[in-house]
Amino acid sequence: MKPAFLGYDEARATLGWTEAVGALRAGHMLPRAELHDLLTGPTDALLLTRTAHIEGMGYGVKVESVFSGNAAAGLPNTHGAVLVYAPDNGILRGIIDSQAVTDIKTAADSVLGASLLARPDSRHLLIVGAGHVAANLAHAYCAAFPQLDTITIWARRTEQAYRLAGQLGTLPVSVTVSHDLPSALADADIVSSATQAREPLLPGRWVRPGTHIDLVGAFTADMREADDALIAAGSLYVDSKETTRHIGDVAGPIASGAVGADHVRGDLYDLLANAGPPIKSPAQTTIFKNGGGGHLDLMVAHAMLAKQSSRDQV
Repeated sequence: MKPAFLGYDEARATLGWTEAVGALRAGHMLPRAELHDLLTGPTDALLLTRTAHIEGMGYGVKVESVFSGNAAAGLPNTHGAVLVYAPDNGILRGIIDSQAVTDIKTAADSVLGASLLARPDSRHLLIVGAGHVAANLAHAYCAAFPQLDTITIWARRTEQAYRLAGQLGTLPVSVTVSHDLPSALADADIVSSATQAREPLLPGRWVRPGTHIDLVGAFTADMREADDALIAAGSLYVDSKETTRHIGDVAGPIASGAVGADHVRGDLYDLLANAGPPIKSPAQTTIFKNGGGGHLDLMVAHAMLAKQSSRDQV
């Protein structure tokens, strides 16, 4: 059987946001994934290899080059592909542009967490950051939370926030730009932060009780979006215990003594287990750390190939 090949545009068009969230939900009902990551090369010119095995779904390998100097030359920093292998015979099922898979899985991951932890009556989403990921988050949240009526965008570069707001004009919500992060945080029901911050920009004292905090941006030990006070005050969940334990927003407060090593209450596997998500009181602040991982790439890529196969058979 010839493997399918999905370029960026074709892959992005394959799954809608609701389908992507459903794919992650279904994937977490299977046995926990086996994960292995490998970094090769200098820090500014890396080859990242992520492998995942999910019993009943198969094997996935995500290989990406990460060259930090590419942006200065007008080139994307990352280039790569996701390879999916069948669970029963190891046949290569498909090769998919890795950026398309990453775009879909990152936003869907956050939205799945929010659907399990945020207040059902949440109507105001604050997005901190105004880059490519922020745009995907806006679309994904609108698809999964039809009751949303307002999206506010805050970014250090205000002109970038206005540019993103203009791009989101077709969404069925009011999109505004805030110049005052403390005021925006005080009014939001859900806060989704997608920045490259090295120092916390979400202090606990600015967040009102009952808010759901979605931390997307930090992915290394020296990156932080939430301060120790916010992490300590909130009920902290992660997408995967295995892939988030080293990230600054999780490891930092533990290292400082602000919280204990058992502060993480669970991950998506736990939240979607038979017991179901916790009952959230109106005053309970919840925090979800989106750390990514090869298992999420595999879940989304598997769903893309299944959808493409069904289209080809029509």
